[in-house]
Amino acid sequence: MPASLPSSVDAPKATLWTPFAYSLFRAIWIASVVSNIGTWMQNVAGVWLVTTLTTSALLVALMQTATSLPSFLLSLPAGAMGDLIDRRKLLLFTQGFMAVVALWLGTLALMGEISALGVLGFTFLLGIGAALNGPIWQTVTIELVPRQALPFAITLNGVSNNIARAVGPAIGGAIIAYYSPGWVFLLNGLSFLGTWAVVYSWKRNPEVATGPAENFTGALRAGLRYVQYSPAIYAVLVRTFAFSFGASAMWALLSVVVARRLHLSSGHYGIMLSWLGAGAVAGAFLMGRAGHRLNFNQRVLLGTLVFVGTNVALALLTSVYLLYPVMFISGIAWLMVMTSFSTTVQLHVPKWVQARVVSVYMLLFQAGLALGSVVWGELADRTSLELSLLLTAAWMLVSMLLALPFPMRSAEGLDLAPAEHWPDPEVQGDIDPDDGPVVVMIEYHVPAASWPAFRQAATHLTRLRLRDGALRAGLFADVAQPEKITEFFYVATWGEHERQHHRFTREDVAVEAQVRQFHTGPQPPRVTHFLAFPKTINVEVATSV
Repeated sequence: MPASLPSSVDAPKATLWTPFAYSLFRAIWIASVVSNIGTWMQNVAGVWLVTTLTTSALLVALMQTATSLPSFLLSLPAGAMGDLIDRRKLLLFTQGFMAVVALWLGTLALMGEISALGVLGFTFLLGIGAALNGPIWQTVTIELVPRQALPFAITLNGVSNNIARAVGPAIGGAIIAYYSPGWVFLLNGLSFLGTWAVVYSWKRNPEVATGPAENFTGALRAGLRYVQYSPAIYAVLVRTFAFSFGASAMWALLSVVVARRLHLSSGHYGIMLSWLGAGAVAGAFLMGRAGHRLNFNQRVLLGTLVFVGTNVALALLTSVYLLYPVMFISGIAWLMVMTSFSTTVQLHVPKWVQARVVSVYMLLFQAGLALGSVVWGELADRTSLELSLLLTAAWMLVSMLLALPFPMRSAEGLDLAPAEHWPDPEVQGDIDPDDGPVVVMIEYHVPAASWPAFRQAATHLTRLRLRDGALRAGLFADVAQPEKITEFFYVATWGEHERQHHRFTREDVAVEAQVRQFHTGPQPPRVTHFLAFPKTINVEVATSV
């Protein structure tokens, strides 16, 4: 945490306005509003331009796929880079790249040298920039405000996007109507340059290295492993994919509903998106005042139910004036669901793996949007627009049942700061970080009467060992002395085991303490470390158990 941020003990109770007290968050938030306005202007201009250049609903729906597919392909590498490389430098690169692409597209559009497939291609390039930028941008928020203000900061980030959604489409639609989509693309490029300038002025505190440095491939594996053995994160990812797959129909087919079902202009399409954005902004204030009455799980269920109604309304209503309030309520639901997902993920993840876990979350979210856009768009082409939207509503209604096996867990009170309580093992001679494999054994003396409770507690600890880097973990009992039970975990390299020391959080210490309370005897549990003999360089590929 930056030195300028107060501790959670000293800081007053956070509100929706608390993050604005931090000047850097305030500056980046304002820059993001401007950039997001440019992005939404771009979205409207791009989708509408393709709608006018082709008669295929599938090609129009593929605009959403062109935006989302890069995140599916690049989110994981972007997350690994965000945890390994200076985030400020990465943001400068991504913002600069997107500025160049948008300015190039705008120039071609003004020259009349662009086709529907060309717009799709440039949208895909912008999607690449957004995919590399996304995990880094989200984790930057964690560095700008203290933990107790983080839910409000994430909500304000959603407000930023939805202010842009309320304003950007209307501006974009007006520019399209009176001038040309090319001017919209050029303005979007300039908005990226503005964000680049703000990030350039950020004097980020240097990272303090803990343990041996990770390589890129190892970092990717560590991020996926963390998700695999974190039930709270896993549940959010399942729910996120199910929701985004269904919600994609509204985003992908809304322009088709406006143009071909209601026979209206691009201005009406922009106004529809503006109502969505206005609803999302209103939703932020509603959650700021009354959000504590609903937990994240209940918010997601309520938001999903609203989207069931949204798709039914888009399929059946014929008056745009009735659809405006539907879009407004849908905007409230969208912000409520997305901030619930994002906040739950970020509050359950320690700093060392933040960008990687966020990248997996974004990958599943964008995969749902990309795949759903293709499915619902193709279904609309093969059957009818109305049937596609009604089937989407049915999907979202059934997806609510996922709350039973995959409930979203509260992160209140979690302390994910590094515990740093494991002493360094005694070693003879030098050990290279790539030496391995390593086996760690911890001997307990547990009376037979305590075995069931001990086994249950040890199961949770085993999951933590696997989550933090172990390839294998488990328990063995001495056949000659059954009450002597040995916990073991197997790690690929000595360097990876050293990183385990720094990944263990204060929250994990409580799990370890529950296991150790069953140990009896005058001495604490005995810990021994074994290195492969003879010593070999062994960079083993991690496998799940």
